[in-house]
Amino acid sequence: FDDKVLREDLHGSAAIGHNRYSTSGSSQNEANIQPFLVTYKSGQLALAHNGNLSNARQLREMLTRRGTIFQSTTDSECILHLIAQSPHEDQIDQIQGALRDVEGAYCLVMLTHDKLIAVRDPNGFRPLAIGKLDKGDGNVAYCVASETCAFDIIGAEYVRDVEPGEIVVIGDNTVATGDFGSYRFSNKRKHTPCVFEYIYFSRPDSMIFGEMTDKVRRKIGKQLAIESLPPRDERGKRVIVISVPDSSNTATLGYVHQAHKLKRKDIRYEIGLIRNHYVGRTFISPGQDSRERKVRSKFNTVRGVLKDRIVTVVDDSIVRGTTLRLLIRLIREAGARQVHIRITSPPVMHPCFYGMDFPTQEELLVSKFMDENGEPDIDAMGAWLGADSLHYLSVDGLRKAVLKANRSASGFCHACFTADYPVPVTLGVRKEEND
Repeated sequence: FDDKVLREDLHGSAAIGHNRYSTSGSSQNEANIQPFLVTYKSGQLALAHNGNLSNARQLREMLTRRGTIFQSTTDSECILHLIAQSPHEDQIDQIQGALRDVEGAYCLVMLTHDKLIAVRDPNGFRPLAIGKLDKGDGNVAYCVASETCAFDIIGAEYVRDVEPGEIVVIGDNTVATGDFGSYRFSNKRKHTPCVFEYIYFSRPDSMIFGEMTDKVRRKIGKQLAIESLPPRDERGKRVIVISVPDSSNTATLGYVHQAHKLKRKDIRYEIGLIRNHYVGRTFISPGQDSRERKVRSKFNTVRGVLKDRIVTVVDDSIVRGTTLRLLIRLIREAGARQVHIRITSPPVMHPCFYGMDFPTQEELLVSKFMDENGEPDIDAMGAWLGADSLHYLSVDGLRKAVLKANRSASGFCHACFTADYPVPVTLGVRKEEND
C-alpha cells in the first residue's frame, strides 16, 4: 500500500486491515488472505480475525453437512457462514447467535456499510483496544487495534479495551456523541488472557491486558535472576549478559538490574547481537529450512563484546530450538568461552490452540528430550543446543512476576506450559489439515 493507494485510491470513511499470521490454513493459499468479504441477505460484511477457534473442526464438519461451500481453509470463514445462515433479521442478533456456537480465541473486526464492529472472546485470550483520533475542527475518528502502540503511531488516544465477551459497535452516532453500542453475547467467564503476549508477542511499548508490556517483562527478568544467575569468571573478568533482540531486551534489563541487587557486580549488560529489522519473526516462518536461512540473515554478532568472555544469553522462549541453536553457534564462532542460556518462560510443553504458532507436540523441542518420569531433560536440551548451561523460569516464578506487575489481573492462560486449557480443545488438529 503505497502513498497513492492510501491517499487517493481508498474511498469511504471506514476500513479494516489484517496482517496474516497463519495458525490455521496455509500462508501459501491466497484464498486465506484476510479480511474476508461476503455478500449475504443483510448486505456486505467484511471480517478479520486474530486467534484460533478450538472447535473449528466440528464447526466445519457441521457447516459442510448443511451444504456450505468453503472458499478458504482457515477457521475464520466458519464465523461468516454462521452469521450468514442465522435465522435472525437483525445483524447484531446474527453475530451474537453465531458467536455462541464458537469456542476458543478470537478478536474480530467486522465492517458493514454503516458500522465497524469489534468482538473479543469471553476468555479475553487476545488483546483488542479502542482508540480515538482527534482530526481537528471538532472531527474525531475511532479505531480498533490489537496493540496500543498502533494508536501512538497515528496520534490516537487509548480509550479502553474491548471487554471479554463484548461486541462493540462504532457507527455515525459514535462519531457524533462518543457513545459505543455495547452488547454482551456470553455469560461472564474467568478471564484467561494469554501470558505469551507478555513474554514474547506484544511490543514493549503496548499496554496489554491493562498493563504495559515493558513493565511486565522487566518483572519477569528480575524473577529469572532470582532463580538462576550465571557462574562467575574465575579469572575475575566481567560476565557478559546479552539479549536476543528485540523481544527479550527489557527482560534482560530486569535480569541485570536484579543481579546487581543480588551483589553480582561482575555482571554487565552488553549488546552482543545485532538484529536486522528487515527480517520477520523466525519461529513464525513456515518450514524449517526457511527459519534457518532467516536466522543467519537476521542476527549478527559483535565479536569485540563476546570474544573470550563468559556470555549469558537471555531469551524469551524456546519453541523448536532452531533459532537458539544457530545463535549459540554464532556466539561461539565470535570467540565466547562459555555460553549460558536463561529463558524468561517455562518450557513450552504443549501445543497452543488459541492463536500461537506451535500447534503440534512433535514440533516442540522439549518433546525430544523427556526423561523416564515424563519430565523435560533440561541438561540434554542444553547439550543439544550447544550451551554450557540452560535454565528456564519456573511456572510459579512466571505467575508471581506477572501478577506482581499487573495487579488488576486475576489469572492468565499458561496451557502451553501446563496443559491447563481453559477452553476445551480438539487434540490432533493440524494447522493445514484443510489445504
